[in-house]
Amino acid sequence: MAPRAESASGGGMRRVDSDLSIQSEGEQARSYKDYRYRRSHLIGMINWTHVLGTHVPELMILGILILIGQIIRQVIDQVAPGNLSFETIAIVTVAVKDLIVGFVKSIMEVDANMFSPAVKVTALVLFVAAWIIRMDNPVYLLSFATFKAPDSWKISHAQIIEMMKRQNCFTKESLDFMSRILERSGTGQATAWPPGIVQCLEGKKADRSIETSRKEAEIILFDIVDKALKKAKVHPKEIDVLVINCSLFSPTPSLCAMVASKFGMRSDVSTYNLGGMGCSASLISIDLAKKLLQAKTGFRGGKALVVSTEIITPNLYHGNDKGFLIQNTLFRCGGAAMVLSNSWFDGRRAWYKLLHTIRVQGSEHASYECVFETEDEAGERGVRLSKDIVKVAGKCMEKNLTMLGPLILPITEQLKVVFSLVARFITKFFVKALRSSKSDSMAAKVPVVKPYVPDFKTCIDHFCIHAGGRAVIDGIEKNMKLELFHTEASRMALMNYGNTSSSSIWYELEYIQEHQKSNPLKKGDRILQVAFGSGFKCTSGVWLKL
Repeated sequence: MAPRAESASGGGMRRVDSDLSIQSEGEQARSYKDYRYRRSHLIGMINWTHVLGTHVPELMILGILILIGQIIRQVIDQVAPGNLSFETIAIVTVAVKDLIVGFVKSIMEVDANMFSPAVKVTALVLFVAAWIIRMDNPVYLLSFATFKAPDSWKISHAQIIEMMKRQNCFTKESLDFMSRILERSGTGQATAWPPGIVQCLEGKKADRSIETSRKEAEIILFDIVDKALKKAKVHPKEIDVLVINCSLFSPTPSLCAMVASKFGMRSDVSTYNLGGMGCSASLISIDLAKKLLQAKTGFRGGKALVVSTEIITPNLYHGNDKGFLIQNTLFRCGGAAMVLSNSWFDGRRAWYKLLHTIRVQGSEHASYECVFETEDEAGERGVRLSKDIVKVAGKCMEKNLTMLGPLILPITEQLKVVFSLVARFITKFFVKALRSSKSDSMAAKVPVVKPYVPDFKTCIDHFCIHAGGRAVIDGIEKNMKLELFHTEASRMALMNYGNTSSSSIWYELEYIQEHQKSNPLKKGDRILQVAFGSGFKCTSGVWLKL
């Protein structure tokens, strides 16, 4: 079990020092209670379609029962008013059957005297409600599960450096560099590495073969899929869509074929194996599953299984280029499996409801080469991280939140953004006009209006920021002006599990759901997941706790 952070009253979670930290020593930490709004303010932010959609099965069944009861009452009043016997019951049954069979046709006829006004009004309300809910087409998260590595996989920082020494390929300068990165990484002293590499600590040669890599994949995938299906109480044959993302390991047969064969899924299950998308791929997989589920027609809906992981065994870099060495210090074994459904009847037992997914793809050359798998000058294969990664990630995230903001921000925050844009346009216009008239002294006196950064804390209760490293978390905390309890889940996931690539946001959600005391999860809370990946991509997803 992951360690719990201290409560807010006890001083909050202990934080590792960072150059990008913005919290001063004497600053008083805020509580999640400081961001509570009056109910009158929150009512305007409620999406009532989501509220009604959660209770739609019960409401529809109740409405249908009322409709049938009204029809039966009308028939009894017409056939045998005040005289109910076995003979009249048989007559009433036949009459009700005839009415229900011709219900749709009869309700549309000009001669509407066949049904009472109460029956027609109830039918109209049911049809309108069904149309509104169908337009919403919700997607629910029934369950998710994360991989918990056995103790034999877990090693300390000192053991990691010793493991690197035993590869007999790294110079002293490279070992010192990795040691410094580890000290500042924010990862803990018991994070998981695959047994094929860890075995070198026992005097054996590291095994990076395809069979050992496949074995690592089987251990992780089978474990998380089995746990997720059991939590959701879903049989493998109920799965209609299977999506698995793994960036750097793509064997033949695929990972999807591995899982489908192990769990005996249906032969018509739709499978998609995503590769090369890096740490942002989990929300891309969620978005793909959402669109595939919503494309399915019929009242029953469908179910999707999404699996996110990264296989470390074949991807240990054996060169001495510093741009490649960072991957050896941050990435760890991990994985997560999620069960999704768009069936109305699953709304009551679901954990979360998916509200929005946003994806931004950078198209510049710098974005494309920011995280790049290639070979170094000595021919050693690895993933090179560019020095521009922080700058590129910042621009990509800014575009993502710009697209997400209008969907979730309250109108007050959106008006502040609009006012800021208008004010900046007007001041720039006056400055340009004054300079063109050679009034530089007057132009210098025009105030500079800074762009307004909207406060996402007004509409988001919990943040799951990809645990790509301590500097990533610190940078987002600073730019979004988040409190310590907002980034607590990300820091704890990084400390307990390291950078598990695309699955890291699910370790964070698990921490919020099961362990966090400084900002406890409640029904109706909104959770924002943000992840970054090669390409360069920034993905975000908003969930509603049911």
